[in-house]
Amino acid sequence: MKFSSQRQALTMLLTFLTLVTVSLVGKAAELPNFADLVEKNAPTIVEITTSRRVQASNPIEDEELEELLRRLNPGQTPDLNIEGIPEQRERGAVGSGFLISNDGYIITNNHVVAGADEIMVHLNDRRRFDATVIGLDEPSDLALLKVAAVDLPFVEFGNSDQIRVGDWVLAIGSPFGLEFSAAAGIVSAKGRSVPGRSNYNYMSFIQTDVAINQGNSGGPLFNLAGEVIGINSQILSSTGGSNGISFSIPSNVAMNVVEQLMSSGSVERGLLGVRMREVDYALAEIFGLDRPQGAFVDEVQPGSPAEDAGIRNEDIILQFNQHEVDYYTDLPFFVGQYRPGTAADVRLFRGGEMENLTVVLGSSPTNFVAEIEPGAVRDRSNPLGFRVGELSEETRQVAGIEGVRIAEINDGPGKDAGLRVGDVIVALDHQELTSPEDFAEIASDLPGSGFVPIRIMRGGQGTTMALELSP
Repeated sequence: MKFSSQRQALTMLLTFLTLVTVSLVGKAAELPNFADLVEKNAPTIVEITTSRRVQASNPIEDEELEELLRRLNPGQTPDLNIEGIPEQRERGAVGSGFLISNDGYIITNNHVVAGADEIMVHLNDRRRFDATVIGLDEPSDLALLKVAAVDLPFVEFGNSDQIRVGDWVLAIGSPFGLEFSAAAGIVSAKGRSVPGRSNYNYMSFIQTDVAINQGNSGGPLFNLAGEVIGINSQILSSTGGSNGISFSIPSNVAMNVVEQLMSSGSVERGLLGVRMREVDYALAEIFGLDRPQGAFVDEVQPGSPAEDAGIRNEDIILQFNQHEVDYYTDLPFFVGQYRPGTAADVRLFRGGEMENLTVVLGSSPTNFVAEIEPGAVRDRSNPLGFRVGELSEETRQVAGIEGVRIAEINDGPGKDAGLRVGDVIVALDHQELTSPEDFAEIASDLPGSGFVPIRIMRGGQGTTMALELSP
């Protein structure tokens, strides 16, 4: 009897272990295998290296060198006309990208190639090509390049609107220069806005936990079908390495930008002309909404498309052209997907009732960032380290400011002070300015060393910074 009970218990244990094993094998079978996806798409991935020529600094001042030579050669007159000292040195960066056509068009991030003098593209088959910049778009952090090659493999795009939180995704790129590395993860969230990463709020990122690191920038994010549904752009990290929080540009946004860059070399975005903020619980209760949602209009800019359409202060915008505005950060993203002149429907909440209006979009100031008048700016070797361009009439009227817009930042006092592309300079060295000519004239009279104040407008806020000039 005792033996029978032991036998029965053993049988039950074996049955249980068998069921657990079958269950684990079944779950393992459900996990994706990315090998085929990587093998198919690896040839479409490129590594991008850039170089930038900057003025080399002399580690020893002329007076110090002259005194040193006197001590080494007493009684002789030092000859400081030394040949062979390089006037410039090169600084490089590494990023990723991917082919989107068989004739050599490549997508990468704007921040990977902006300001580069030379761009080299390394293909998966070890061939190398010099790349030409077709167009740059700082607000979306996208760049379109071209190499002189044909019969190249290229990716297929997927619909980024169809991805769901929890979907598997795969990134291929060159983290820390380790070319063609693959990393997998899941979609952690959609519609993310990353404060402080751009002068503009035209992006709604895909957040993933894929291990993205330096060098992955500009590489593709694939779904399980092998389609590109995102372009890896940035990470949140306290160490500079992956913390499992990375952000990708949705493929639908990228395709819109690339189409415009390919056709005209620039990107045009619409302008609504409102200053807004989040609808929190208190505002929802005050204005009679059943829950916090939408974009609260703090101020309608005078002369803007919003004012012309009849939008008022304290309106709450709930829909823009059939897009639901749940958070206020949704609105600039939706507006930026349409070109100037587009007639868009706006649904808003006013005085306890719904209103439907039509607004004809104006032209966003971002459309004019790269427009630089020939001869109106100082060359790249200017001591301030940045280039400026004209403000658009739209910006002058809507924002009510005069000045010049920073169009390019290189190493120098401007970058050290924290200036960014897109900042509007309204005064330099306590002198107001309205044009690139004013800027060039004031800049040419700056002292050779010391601190100089520069007044800028960024995101509707004014601030004064200090430029440290050195001889």
